[in-house]
Amino acid sequence: MKSSERSFARRIDLTSLQLFVAVCELGSIGRAAEREFIAASAVSKRLSDLETAVDTALLYRHSRGVTLTPAGESLLHHARTVLFGLERMQGELSEYADGVRGHVRMHANISAIVQFLPEDLGAFASEHSQVKIDLQEHLSQEVLNAVRDGATDLGVCHTGTTVDPEGLQSRTYRHDRLVVVMPQSHALADRESITFAEVMEWDIVGLQAGSSISLAMRQAAGQTAKPLRQRMQVTSLDAMCRMIDNGLGIGLLPDRAFDLMHSVGQLTAVRLNEPWAERELRVVARDFEALPVTARLLVEHLTRPNALAELQQQLAA
Repeated sequence: MKSSERSFARRIDLTSLQLFVAVCELGSIGRAAEREFIAASAVSKRLSDLETAVDTALLYRHSRGVTLTPAGESLLHHARTVLFGLERMQGELSEYADGVRGHVRMHANISAIVQFLPEDLGAFASEHSQVKIDLQEHLSQEVLNAVRDGATDLGVCHTGTTVDPEGLQSRTYRHDRLVVVMPQSHALADRESITFAEVMEWDIVGLQAGSSISLAMRQAAGQTAKPLRQRMQVTSLDAMCRMIDNGLGIGLLPDRAFDLMHSVGQLTAVRLNEPWAERELRVVARDFEALPVTARLLVEHLTRPNALAELQQQLAA
């Protein structure tokens, strides 16, 4: 941090920022003083000192109250961001006081969350009960963006050819295979495998446009002269299965997800005979070595079973 930046940071008082936000929200120094249980003259003095610190006017003062100058609008945005960050920091630190010894932020796509993470995170939590995991579901591209931007420590998603993992590190987590899900009474239900060209002859129930499955289908359809008859898009695998069960189309699901969900209705799955149906889920981070200790423990836990399974496959071969 430059000396000028350090000097600016020292001139900004958090209490003054809180009072400034209160004045902006209420539009009056007097009302803000009442809400914050402080004299109006003290609030006015704090605001004047804040304007001196930033060397510009922040408020237009008039008989009916105050309004923001352009500089004031900018400061209000940043002040709220700073105060919100402090609240989050206080919340996380209070958890350490209650015995939480670590905190890992994690984003994952729906395939990882449905198929593998419940068991893996449950086992990790039983071994490390004082580590808190914050997990959010996002599309694969959004997971990569969040890791790249520092909004999360770890990501679990399909990196594939449809996303750009440049600048990120990744490790193999799990593998899955796409199958074609359809009602048991469907004309293709007795097949052992089918191609995507055959799938395209039917109406398709798909996931939302940015999902890895949807992107893979569109890329495959783009290599043919046939249109993709994707009539419906849903946001969950459960909703997809319910739509398919009610005769609204067929759809592509990961095999393990179907094993967990096929009880939704009278459904069956047929192997999709395409190279891109074989998929790899990866754990992604900006720099694995730079992660906090608890996050590194979670990475090792998530990737260790996969390494063991691959070793067993090699021995069996």
